[in-house]
Amino acid sequence: MKAKATNFLEFLKGPKQFIIPIYQRTYSWNLKQCEQLWKDIMKVATDDTVSGHFVGSIVYVEKGLYQISSVPQLLVIDGQQRLTTISLILSAFGRAIRQRGEEAEISQRKLNNYFLLNSEEDGDLHYKLVLTQNDKQTLFRQIEEKELPDPASKRIVENYKFFDEQINKAGVDLMTIYKGITKLIIVDISLEREHDNPQLIFESLNSTGLELSQADLIRNYILMGLEPKQQEQLYNEYWFTMEQSFGQTDYSARFDPFMRDYLTIKSGRIPNISEVYEAFKEYAQKKSIPEIVADIHKYSKYYVRMALLKEEDKEIKRIFTDINILRVDVAYPFLLEIYDDYTQKKLNRDELISILKLVENYVFRRAICGIPTNSLNKTFATLSRELDKEHYFESFMAALLLKDSYRRFPGDDEFMQEFIVKDLYNSRIRNYWLRKLENHDRKERVEVEVYTIEHIMPQNENLSHAWQQDLGSNWKEIQSKYLHTLGNLTRHRL
Repeated sequence: MKAKATNFLEFLKGPKQFIIPIYQRTYSWNLKQCEQLWKDIMKVATDDTVSGHFVGSIVYVEKGLYQISSVPQLLVIDGQQRLTTISLILSAFGRAIRQRGEEAEISQRKLNNYFLLNSEEDGDLHYKLVLTQNDKQTLFRQIEEKELPDPASKRIVENYKFFDEQINKAGVDLMTIYKGITKLIIVDISLEREHDNPQLIFESLNSTGLELSQADLIRNYILMGLEPKQQEQLYNEYWFTMEQSFGQTDYSARFDPFMRDYLTIKSGRIPNISEVYEAFKEYAQKKSIPEIVADIHKYSKYYVRMALLKEEDKEIKRIFTDINILRVDVAYPFLLEIYDDYTQKKLNRDELISILKLVENYVFRRAICGIPTNSLNKTFATLSRELDKEHYFESFMAALLLKDSYRRFPGDDEFMQEFIVKDLYNSRIRNYWLRKLENHDRKERVEVEVYTIEHIMPQNENLSHAWQQDLGSNWKEIQSKYLHTLGNLTRHRL
């Protein structure tokens, strides 16, 4: 490893190309990180007593398979976010120079040729920074001010627009802004493939910027140690399709919980959401990476059908919708297992529907009866082990009904006793139970969103004399007790 502090713009100069490997997450800095970087640039731009501002490290592989052309190609291990963001700043700055037509010590052409492009090269080699997937073409076209691809990378477009706006309203001349950019300092860290372990170095870095998700770390762990051809094959066949199925918005929010659920199934333990990566490394030891990736891909398809409601079967999708409304995320490990059995025809469609409805019933009854939910994760994590899969639904029903104490399945008497006195009006699942009651035994379903809920006995603390007479001398107690209960609520169509 070679490490040295260097000026960021000097670091970019000369023929070279920074390649973001396919196992890295896509560009993900949001406006919060961009605002902070812009404030730092403006601060040092207007303060002659400050000679430089440190923005983090750029870590890359200097030697090995990637030295394949006259332009040195550097595989970036850490630093994509900084490289991309400052490239966007330079591109927006160059545009501002051209639009204003100001005499300046640097032109847009020089800025592009020094820091953004390899001017004598063609194709991808023409660009100093090559991102992955859709980020790649969006950045290329943004730099050259061409029509953006459809769909374009959301983060790149938003952040470029942000910097363009900040430059135009900065209140200082362009060369003052440029002075701030020239003061940016990085630590240039080059690795040698023969002697350095990129994965260990990647894990130990404590860089500024947006924290990596557990899924990012897992993807890097899986792909970083493979040869480029196998990296590309596994990424394109499995990982990229998973990212696409989760969607650009939901991937970062949903993938970590999915991996926790996957590991719960495979290991029998529920890892803490912040320790999913460590749990995965332990699980993945002595296992075939291609087999693991294929298996994760399979279960991710089930998860997307459940959690993101991509299920094609309308009746099954309706039940998944209800389960999601009840917020039963802790049931996903069990639901993933039974869905896998369903796809393998170990249980039929009717059995799957019956099990899903019983899960829904179990959770709803417990919510109405006020039974604490903190045990549900362990209940569902181990539930499949209690089943006789030769008699799938019957054994599942027996497993639930035999649970006692805080894991119990509330019976009809307990449920009805609580249901009639429960504050249903202020319940977060108000539309859920209203829809269930309204559509019971109906052939054509009614959308309850077109209803409002009205009180029969008014909510007004000062009830009319007639109401007070009807309720008796303890009318205040009666109003307080029954005001928001089922018996005092009715529906009204908007």
